[in-house]
Amino acid sequence: MNRAAEANLIDRAIGALRGHGLDVAVRNQPKPAPQIEADAWLRVAKDKQHIDYVVEAKRAVAPATLGAVVAQLRDYKAVAKWPLLLVTEYVTPPMAEKLRTLDQQFVDGAGNAYLNGPGFLVYVIGRKAEDMQGPPRPGRTFTTVGLKVLYALICDAGLAAAPYRTIARAADVALGALPPVLRDLQHQRYLLIAGKKKRLLATKRLLDDWALAYARTLRIKGPTATYVAPKFETWPDWEFDPNEARWGGEPAANLLVDYLRPGVLTIYTRKLPPRLAVEQRLVAAGHLAQERLLEVRRPFWGDTLKVDGHPKTVPPALVYADLLATGDARCFETAQMVYDRFLARLFAAA
Repeated sequence: MNRAAEANLIDRAIGALRGHGLDVAVRNQPKPAPQIEADAWLRVAKDKQHIDYVVEAKRAVAPATLGAVVAQLRDYKAVAKWPLLLVTEYVTPPMAEKLRTLDQQFVDGAGNAYLNGPGFLVYVIGRKAEDMQGPPRPGRTFTTVGLKVLYALICDAGLAAAPYRTIARAADVALGALPPVLRDLQHQRYLLIAGKKKRLLATKRLLDDWALAYARTLRIKGPTATYVAPKFETWPDWEFDPNEARWGGEPAANLLVDYLRPGVLTIYTRKLPPRLAVEQRLVAAGHLAQERLLEVRRPFWGDTLKVDGHPKTVPPALVYADLLATGDARCFETAQMVYDRFLARLFAAA
């Protein structure tokens, strides 16, 4: 979201809060300044009680992007040491309830809100989205091609300094599509260039921005196929060549942190190994099937990309993003465990 759109949305949110009988004042960034780039700092008051918020504006929050948004907001809150207020265009009643359950305070442009401060509690849902602005045209970074390139750089930071042809092969994108993406990455301050030296500015915010955009762009296309697996519980013993297929999502998380019991199995492969289909008696899932499911997702990266980590799973960054995209609280918790164990040392907290 560009600065003008952010400012307009925050102004509308302030108006909505005032319409709920609250006093709202825009504050300057506190000193000493927390190491985050907040969209605004607000003081919300009722009678003689008040609470100070750090504000993060997001264009939209959907079930697929909820995990990435909440993970990012929790990081900001930990750094800022202020309560964090999510400001967004529109929150549906089911999403409002999820945010309240997660104790994530919010207000949208329509006036729906959840705030819990000293001396006041606001919970308004069901207001209709009127005069919503259309989404701004995205830069190259968060298009399909841009996300594939950024994923390749996240998995192998050394690629940033590689020749264009090498990056394009690792990301599985056309060579001609690469220069505008890299220019936009530089414009967004994700790619730092000094002379002939290039490096990815690997931060937690970058990872979460990628996970958020991945959920609403690449992942939302859905699996290429879904099967019912009669021998679902035996998945740890399934045998297949890691060069042909790898676990993603919940089973990958189980292998990485030995915590989450999978509710859905996810395999990334260009073609499901025929032997696996026969041995596991896989049957195409009907529309009503909800249990013992195996989803097959097509890899969106090139064969030359380094796939570090567990020999049977996709890279931890993708496992992290897949878990956040489920919209499931237990998966959010497991995603944080994956981040802490495999990714925190690679991504600065800023």
